[in-house]
Amino acid sequence: MAEVIYDHVTKRFDSVVAVNDLTLEVKDGEFLVLVGPSGCGKTTALRCLAGLEEVTSGDILIGDRVVTHIPPKDRDIAMVFQNYALYPHMTVYDNMAFGLKLRKVPKQEIDRRVKEAAEILGIQDLLNRKPRQLSGGQRQRVALGRAIVREPQVFLMDEPLSNLDAKLRVQTRGELIKLQRRLGVTTIYVTHDQVEAMTMGHRIAVMNQGVLQQLDTPENLYDRPANLFVATFIGSPAMNIFPAKVVSGDGSYRLVAGEVTLEVPPSHRSRLADYVDREVLLGIRPEDLEVVVGSEAQRGDTVRLPVELIEPLGAETLVHLRGPAGTLIAQGEPRIHLNPGDVVTVRVRTEHLHTFDPQTEMAIF
Repeated sequence: MAEVIYDHVTKRFDSVVAVNDLTLEVKDGEFLVLVGPSGCGKTTALRCLAGLEEVTSGDILIGDRVVTHIPPKDRDIAMVFQNYALYPHMTVYDNMAFGLKLRKVPKQEIDRRVKEAAEILGIQDLLNRKPRQLSGGQRQRVALGRAIVREPQVFLMDEPLSNLDAKLRVQTRGELIKLQRRLGVTTIYVTHDQVEAMTMGHRIAVMNQGVLQQLDTPENLYDRPANLFVATFIGSPAMNIFPAKVVSGDGSYRLVAGEVTLEVPPSHRSRLADYVDREVLLGIRPEDLEVVVGSEAQRGDTVRLPVELIEPLGAETLVHLRGPAGTLIAQGEPRIHLNPGDVVTVRVRTEHLHTFDPQTEMAIF
């Protein structure tokens, strides 16, 4: 096991900067997730670490070794790809053993490692089958097994679950988390799925346009996003964002957007001192906008908004509302009965408000 360090790493493809001055430290034994939209540079960053792409500038360290110019085979890493990349003519056993045979590992040691990995992954009864005889989930386990038998310092995983159906993806996700905890190997996992990132990573590195936006725990990314991109990328449904004016008077601060006026909690007021009589971007997550009925509607900060659309999801109902600057998504009770055009009371959890500078898009609070 080893820590991994990206030291001001940049990767260019002609005039395109795929990774821009990436500085990142992955702790020994950590499960770190690189997440972002397509084209954000996350896979390129992983391929630079694997040695599959040549770094334009900067250095990459694995443990105490600078591996920037070391061939992939000498970096002591194992990679699991989006496609399983199994040899169709080989059995599961031979697929898992192939890399060890190339390294001339003794036959007895190969047998021990393959059978041990197969038992960990629950595929010990599949060792004599060919890939065509396996399901997608079983093939992915074989690909993981091939990486495990290497006993590397670092696991690299490039969207390994994206070819699985939704149910199997959730199941395999849980198995991967338990596997990483059991092995304790430093793991860097690439995905575009923010739900996958939030549920799997000890920490998450959010990237956009080749630039690291924020590196933090899932909880901090969700509760304290560093900028507007992270705020809207992390969380599903996405955070509601709309412009609001900061108004001060009588020792209080208010955020005013059309007919909506919200009191700013005392703990956040000092951060808005430089924005009085100016516009900021106000962010509210759907779960902090609660559609309420009856006596509950009289408690807390509330606003009245018309309903545009209802999305019943079983455990909850998403209510699309006509807000001051477009549609807002709020959360309702599972079996709430509403119709488009109804005007409803929405309670706002103002302690969970977010604000962003409209020019820099950086978080104010």
